[in-house]
Amino acid sequence: MLHLHACCCQFPSVTKGVEFSNGRIIPKWNLCFPRQKWSVSKRCIIAASSPQCCEIEMDGLWTTQLNALYQFSRPHTIFGTIIGITSVSTLPIKSFADISTIFFLGLLKALIPSLLMNVYVVGLNQLFDVEIDKVNKPSLPLASGEISMKRGIPIVITSLLMSFGMGIKFQSPPLLAALIVSFLLGSAYSVELPFLRWKRNAALAAICIMVVRAIIVQFAFFAHIQKYVLVRPILYTRSLFFAVTFMCIFTAVIALFKDIPDVNGDRNFGIQSLSVSLGQEQVLGHFLLACFLLFKAQSVDISSQVSITSFYMFIWKLFYAEYLLIPFVR
Repeated sequence: MLHLHACCCQFPSVTKGVEFSNGRIIPKWNLCFPRQKWSVSKRCIIAASSPQCCEIEMDGLWTTQLNALYQFSRPHTIFGTIIGITSVSTLPIKSFADISTIFFLGLLKALIPSLLMNVYVVGLNQLFDVEIDKVNKPSLPLASGEISMKRGIPIVITSLLMSFGMGIKFQSPPLLAALIVSFLLGSAYSVELPFLRWKRNAALAAICIMVVRAIIVQFAFFAHIQKYVLVRPILYTRSLFFAVTFMCIFTAVIALFKDIPDVNGDRNFGIQSLSVSLGQEQVLGHFLLACFLLFKAQSVDISSQVSITSFYMFIWKLFYAEYLLIPFVR
């Protein structure tokens, strides 16, 4: 944490710099922060226009920026990726002898580029959805201005390049295939180009999410661990097929439900999700029948975006819990 204190500094008379009590000279322009929507926590800049004594606090600046990057990565998807890949990676384990340094290194080789690809996919979506998010999710970093477009674009591109770089270096075809498919479907979902922007179509949007979360994650990372880490022939197990089947259902539910809180912005910008086409009540009703969450869902106030979003995050928690149980299905 960095604290800067200036005692009795008269701003109009400062031309070359400001001398602080420790003898350090700070150029005048260092007192003028860039015109970004930084919200410095606790106390920001006190007496910026006052000829009185001033105190500049920056202890919350870096915390605020790191939090903005954290929110930009859409943490619930990050946790889903970590738990999903870790869970599936344990399925090839047959004995405690398999839980070795080689296994954990192989798991990290799967996790790190996948998390970077996750940041690319969710970041790309925010770049193209910034105007929609100002209606649906105004607290997101790009929509709120905490992260500028000029900063968001390099984050997304860097994440993509690092992900592919690692995928190529690690020489695991299943891993690289998973990254390529995630890139293609994630781009098709969000990018505003002819024949793309699949999120406009409810069926295509659901397919994108289902293929990546329910199919690619299961088969690709199982094969990565089985053949390219533990060096065994690829033999798909009952537990793997159970995981694929269950997650197809679960991700379909997530794909349908995720649009319910966003119906206002989606309708305004021509996104034809099921919530826009059928109405929030019908989508929620079919959702209840599909996943037997009646008691929890009954408490959802469909007129409240906060209530719906809270329930959506509850579904993700069930998603995490299921992945924790899958390794025990043998």
